[in-house]
Amino acid sequence: MSTPSIPLSSILASKHQEAEGDEPKKKTREEWKKAKELEEARKAGTVPAAVDEEGKDINPHIPQYISTAPWYFGSGGPTLKHQRPQPEKQDSFTHLTGHYVRGQKGTTATRFRKGACENCGAIGHKKKDCVERPRKVGAKYNALDIAPDDIMLPELMLDFDGKRDRWNGFDPAEYTAVVEEHKKIEEFKRQIKAKKLKEGEEMSDGEPDDDDEDEDKYAESVDMPGTKVDSKQRITVRNLRIREDTAKYLRNLDPNSAYYDPKTRSMRDNPYKDTGRKEEEVDFAGENFVRFTGATVTQAKAQLFAWDAYEKGVDVSLQAEPTKLELLQKQFIEKKEEFKQKVSDDLLEKYGGREHLEVPPTELLLGQAENYVEYSRHGKIIKGAEKQSVRSKYEEDIYHGNHISVWGSYWRDGRWGYSCCHSLVKNSYCTGEAGKQINSEVAIPIQPSTSQEQSVQEEEEENTKTLLELHTEKKQKKNKKRRRNKKKKKNDESSSSSDSESESEDEASQEEKRKRKLREALIRAKMEEDAAKGLIDDRERKFNSMYFNKAPTEEDVEAYQMRRQREDDPMAAFLSK
Repeated sequence: MSTPSIPLSSILASKHQEAEGDEPKKKTREEWKKAKELEEARKAGTVPAAVDEEGKDINPHIPQYISTAPWYFGSGGPTLKHQRPQPEKQDSFTHLTGHYVRGQKGTTATRFRKGACENCGAIGHKKKDCVERPRKVGAKYNALDIAPDDIMLPELMLDFDGKRDRWNGFDPAEYTAVVEEHKKIEEFKRQIKAKKLKEGEEMSDGEPDDDDEDEDKYAESVDMPGTKVDSKQRITVRNLRIREDTAKYLRNLDPNSAYYDPKTRSMRDNPYKDTGRKEEEVDFAGENFVRFTGATVTQAKAQLFAWDAYEKGVDVSLQAEPTKLELLQKQFIEKKEEFKQKVSDDLLEKYGGREHLEVPPTELLLGQAENYVEYSRHGKIIKGAEKQSVRSKYEEDIYHGNHISVWGSYWRDGRWGYSCCHSLVKNSYCTGEAGKQINSEVAIPIQPSTSQEQSVQEEEEENTKTLLELHTEKKQKKNKKRRRNKKKKKNDESSSSSDSESESEDEASQEEKRKRKLREALIRAKMEEDAAKGLIDDRERKFNSMYFNKAPTEEDVEAYQMRRQREDDPMAAFLSK
């Protein structure tokens, strides 16, 4: 049972009694019990339901927080009026027949009126809101060509459907006028045609009839190539194939290409898949090419990835979290590719065979050229362009100075020359047989530089004894000293001091000699580097100029190690400057 609330007027009326100390009347225990029993009886159906002020029954199963009206509503009994839309909050919309009148114009004045537009002279808008072209002299000053006044349009309150009504303001009389005009034209055509038939004038000049012109506007009477239209049944029947079509099974005769289903005449895969031709270059890329376009494949792969991830315990959804799913899929693909590459590298490193994977693409292996070559049964070329021989990257068979042979074709006493004139001077002019006689009679003077002679003599003197010989000599001296010490039981201090001094002198001389050799080796390495830098081209180098028949000494190796630039040296950049 719903208990009615006390209205505000009753509360204000009883305010005086409360001020005097009278408390509002409360229900006793028996009254609460009776109200509860009445509510249960109404729910059971033994007692009629409560009735509101309009005479409508109130469902007893409605919860109390819905059936009880608020205290400020002011209801005098049980009601559900507070749950229904209130009249003061209802929006009143214009009726469907209400619309803006189009095409109407107001009255046109003959003189300018106060409050009218200064540009066109119409009442209803100001100069800044005028939609006409700005006049050079406004209607306010010359009162010429005053525009009609604006019609005040009604303020319509349209709902959602009313704002989007395409037929709002449509006048059926306008369409009736169009139909009537069309009927008059057709009737007039019919009369002209009947008149021509009566007079016996037939259209024999090849000009089409008016009816044919009208029929040509539509595609009903025109059959498309390869189609047959049955006008009675209105069914279009497609023939098997027109001449311009290419059968799908003839596009690629490879038996391992796309499968062709003869029952449905469908080929879903791309027949040019392994031929190297792209899908944009061919006119038919399979029936699945039309089905899966754009981001359809990407969307399907993302959905499959989301399902797989959910099965493995990752809570992700394509519809709820598309960005998170895309990031997860990107990370998963990157890690998967890294793992596959690592496994492949490990297998190749363990078992080898990387060179077999580095093969040219299929397009190059099965490539075709337009050069026609005809071979015999033995493989010999009969007709066509022969294979050109591989030539050197250097210039060949180029003769300078009227020579008929190249430089280096003649050798004499350790020097190169030309075999045509026996000239030993490079880029000299050829003198022919006379030059042969003169150059063969003249002896070749060998004029080495003094510095080179001195360095060669010093090297020969220094390299007469090897490090092993020096070491053995030093060891023999020490053995002799030991024998001498054994024979002499008593060593004098003077003799011991003299021996130590001699040993120290020998060691000092050896160290000085080694330093001098190292210094010479450094100078020699510096000269060789400078000579190598001076050569612009390797072809300018003399034959066997970098060939040495002797092994490098210990000082040469040390000089090379000292002058060699290391990439990991932080001071290498300063040394190169």
